[in-house]
Amino acid sequence: MAESTEHQQLAAILGPEPAATFQTVISHLISSPSSLQTLISDLISSEKRSEAEHVFNICKQADHESLSLKLAQLLQVSPDEKTRAMSSILLRKQLLTGDLWRRLSRNTKSTLKHTLLSCIQREDTPTSISKAICYAVSELASAVLFIDGWLELLPFLFQSTSYEAPPKLQECSFLIFAQLSYFFTPFKKELHTVFLYCLSSSTRSDEVKIAAFSAVVNFIPCLRKSEDQDRFHDVLIEMMRTVMGELNKGKEIMAQEAIKLFIELAGTHPTLLSRNGQIIRAMLQIAEAIDVLEQGTRHLAIEFLITLAEAGERAPWIMRRCREFVGLFFPILMRMVSNVKDDPSWHTAETDDDIALGVSGDYCVGQECLHRLAIALGGNNIVPIALEHFTAHFAAPEWPKHHAALIALAQIAEGCSEVMIKDLEQVVAMVLNSLEHPHIRVRWSAINAVSQLSTYLAPDLQVQYHQQVFSALNATIYGLQNRRLLAHAASALRKFIEKCARDILTPYLDEVVSQLVVLLQSEIQMVQVEALTALASVVVSFPEQFQKYYEVVMIPLRVMLLDATNNPVWSKSVACISLVGMAVGKEKFRDDAKKVMEVLMSLQGSQMEPDDLTTSCMLQICADLCKCLGQDFLPYMSAVMPPLLQFVQIKPVETVTSANDNCDMDESDDESTETITRGDKRIRIKTSVLEEIVTACNLLCCYAEELKEGFFPWINQVAPPLVPLIFYVHEKVRKSAVSAMLKLLLTAKLAVDRGQAEGCNETYLKQLSGYIIRALMEALRKIFASTLDESHVKSIKEIKQVSTRSSKKRKRAERTSAYDFDDEERKAMKVEN
Repeated sequence: MAESTEHQQLAAILGPEPAATFQTVISHLISSPSSLQTLISDLISSEKRSEAEHVFNICKQADHESLSLKLAQLLQVSPDEKTRAMSSILLRKQLLTGDLWRRLSRNTKSTLKHTLLSCIQREDTPTSISKAICYAVSELASAVLFIDGWLELLPFLFQSTSYEAPPKLQECSFLIFAQLSYFFTPFKKELHTVFLYCLSSSTRSDEVKIAAFSAVVNFIPCLRKSEDQDRFHDVLIEMMRTVMGELNKGKEIMAQEAIKLFIELAGTHPTLLSRNGQIIRAMLQIAEAIDVLEQGTRHLAIEFLITLAEAGERAPWIMRRCREFVGLFFPILMRMVSNVKDDPSWHTAETDDDIALGVSGDYCVGQECLHRLAIALGGNNIVPIALEHFTAHFAAPEWPKHHAALIALAQIAEGCSEVMIKDLEQVVAMVLNSLEHPHIRVRWSAINAVSQLSTYLAPDLQVQYHQQVFSALNATIYGLQNRRLLAHAASALRKFIEKCARDILTPYLDEVVSQLVVLLQSEIQMVQVEALTALASVVVSFPEQFQKYYEVVMIPLRVMLLDATNNPVWSKSVACISLVGMAVGKEKFRDDAKKVMEVLMSLQGSQMEPDDLTTSCMLQICADLCKCLGQDFLPYMSAVMPPLLQFVQIKPVETVTSANDNCDMDESDDESTETITRGDKRIRIKTSVLEEIVTACNLLCCYAEELKEGFFPWINQVAPPLVPLIFYVHEKVRKSAVSAMLKLLLTAKLAVDRGQAEGCNETYLKQLSGYIIRALMEALRKIFASTLDESHVKSIKEIKQVSTRSSKKRKRAERTSAYDFDDEERKAMKVEN
């Protein structure tokens, strides 16, 4: 019965004419937002769409040849634009499915080719449908040109680019040339003539010229010989003339599209674009027209110039005339970073995320490009010109110019550090003098410059100018009330002392700690966060000095400890307290350690959830406190272990696709996920979850290492959740789990040897080692059949060694009680131990 119904549906659809039923099917399909890439699998809410999908799939399976012809017919004659658009998409996918094209008859192939080319020529075809048909032609041609050929295609394309052809047909032909560039390289001379003729014409439409230039940009990389590529340099010059002409007419949209194509070519063939500087000079003119052109146009020109600069030796004109290029380009970027206004909201910002308040798009792009330019061209080319401009800007009365000079100085520091060090006296004077500027935004940029120079000009800055910088920052911190400046000053102080050698920082330690205590007592969150980070750095560098600073720094830290609602400050304060505790030792820290643990335990009920960032932070801090307190930490383990075990057992959310499926490759740059290919599967996993599991395993290692046999009561709870992790696809998870299991075994051995294993003996140790080894061997067999995992093999050897040593020790102990055991044997046993 069901089979009969399907035959009736097919008869209605695949009859001699494109019946209404078939058009109905298409109309249901075209309302899909996913354009049938997954056959409308997401349209389960619509009964009609679901039926349409079902019927369409029946057609595909039962008579693909008739279906292809009907789709082509609909594409040609349907009065409904949406139906024609969807028909072109369905036909393209239909023809490129598996080996369907090969199985079509010769007449059907010929009909389909002719229909597609005929549809492109229809003047009443909307542009969107024409482009969809172009893609269909291009994809079909790329699949069949080397198999069946397509004799009509190339003559059709050349004829369609002629001046007499309708503009829409010209555009379509160039779009197809762009998609099929690789196939047409034997016709490079003819195409050069076609491209040059089109781009030099004053009567071709903008759309046609952009399509032609797109074809040029796609065609040049397909030419293997440099002399063949050089042949097209005059075409690029002609396109640049067209861009300048369009800008003079106020047609910036077309110009922007063309410059985007220039940027694309600059990334792949910079030599071709920088042969004689003609195109570069034109782009400099565009970039400089700040009061004339739109930001978008100028920013694209700047991106082109930066892309060429980053090409290095592959951009010969820039390399030969680098000083000239920088002399023209650097003032443009300086003018852009001068575009800043004094926004009142900047002064009251609660976080440093609002750094862009009062700045323009020009400022942001200029700032980024100064950094990229310095990295690309280096200090020898940048610094002499930069210092000239900085001097002129500092001499100007306008505060934005002072601000711009300091921002630019900070941005070029990384790329120009080696050369800037030679002019360190001049650079430091510029920055430190600006700390006393009457305008707050200039003082902020001066502090920002101190931060950058502290990193990129270290250690020379710290060695030569430590007294001046400490004095200036000290005066700045004690004289400031503005929250933004205070936070930035704290950050600058932190970066400066992080790069200070111990012998340089030691004389200033009293002063630095006093400054940080002042900042810790600020009511501004971002100031406290920076101060805590700086204090942590000092503690790590000078642990032995903190006996005398303990009480003074703990006063504000204890206050922060009790305010768990202030999460960023609270978590950093607790981490800082644990560092101070490790620095001074458990005898001095014992009372405060108990207070910290009491606060942490009080939060357990409300916040100890695996997905809570506070919990992750608390567990890490507990591990630090365990390192400090040693065996004295044991009473807190009953509270620490449950949430830690929850982290170990988190189930990562995985997205599994075929390794051959390229539909999701656009997400491969997503930093929040990691992609692993295993056999024929591609697995995407959220990296934050993986990091939490790895951290939890590492914390288990820490507790086992610090508490030794004291960790024994937790072994039976910890081992089972670790076993599944050694089978996991992610290498770091496997390795951390294996390391934790080895620590468990060592802990068990210590407990057994020292008689603290709560009734367990050598038999238990043997059972545990056997349990772990069997799991590791199974993991090797299942996952690494072809390639052994080194960490697993190493761990098996170590576990066997532990087990063997324990067995030998037991036998030696039994031997000492034997009646014939003598002094000579005792000495030999001692040497062996």
